[in-house]
Amino acid sequence: MENLCGYAQDDLAVPLLTEAAIAGEPVDLRALNDHAAAWCAEVNAAVHSEICAVPDERLVEERTVLKALPSLRLEIGAGSVRRKVDSLSCIRYGSARYSVPQRLVGATVAAVVDHGALILLEPATGVIVAEHELVGPGEVSILDDHYDGPRPAPSRGPRPKTQAEKQFCALGPEAEQFLVGAAAIGNTRLKSEIDTLLGLGAAHGEQALVDALRRAVAFRRFRAADVRSILDAGTGTPQPRPAGDALVLDLPSAPTRSLDAYKIAGTSTDGTAS
Repeated sequence: MENLCGYAQDDLAVPLLTEAAIAGEPVDLRALNDHAAAWCAEVNAAVHSEICAVPDERLVEERTVLKALPSLRLEIGAGSVRRKVDSLSCIRYGSARYSVPQRLVGATVAAVVDHGALILLEPATGVIVAEHELVGPGEVSILDDHYDGPRPAPSRGPRPKTQAEKQFCALGPEAEQFLVGAAAIGNTRLKSEIDTLLGLGAAHGEQALVDALRRAVAFRRFRAADVRSILDAGTGTPQPRPAGDALVLDLPSAPTRSLDAYKIAGTSTDGTAS
């Protein structure tokens, strides 16, 4: 089980969250579930290294020996529970916080889980007052409609503290994207690698370092050794570009005639001239 969790984390979670961190876009639970379903379909259709068989095909064979579960099995899933709305217009469920309209501060609401969503209702009327996607323990799901106005957008950029970090971030957005990507892949040597990168900038020039960082971010390479390799390769490396628009031309039309017009007269059916 631990090996499976590690495989899913390295092959599914880390690339997906790295892409989201670089793009600066949040990834909601529904999108994660869609990517996980597609990933499961891909790996279950390939030969497994341990059983030397395709899991989807092996499951079809194993179904013939599977038996029905006992009728007195444990109930799966949580039923309706009551929660009191606190002064922040939130309730706690599953060690997470969910917002409700401010008019319900101090009141009690019913919480029901339905298909991956948390539905909050007024117990007396059964009216739905809020609906959230389930989030993990310690996380918060806040809807701006429940408050007077929208929350200010959080700053997800790096916060330099040391002089070396401030000098590196002063290189521009390429340096900040590089730091975000390095943190997303779990690079624990950022402090020493920033010093290495600044040394590369002093040796090759600031603009060359910025160009190398831009290329490293484009190819998802977030270590100082990768930037060094890009600088060593020089400026003659290929520069991939996205595909352009389709070229549509109005070509002139030419008159055509039947192939019978090119038939040689006086030729018999056996191909000899008459």
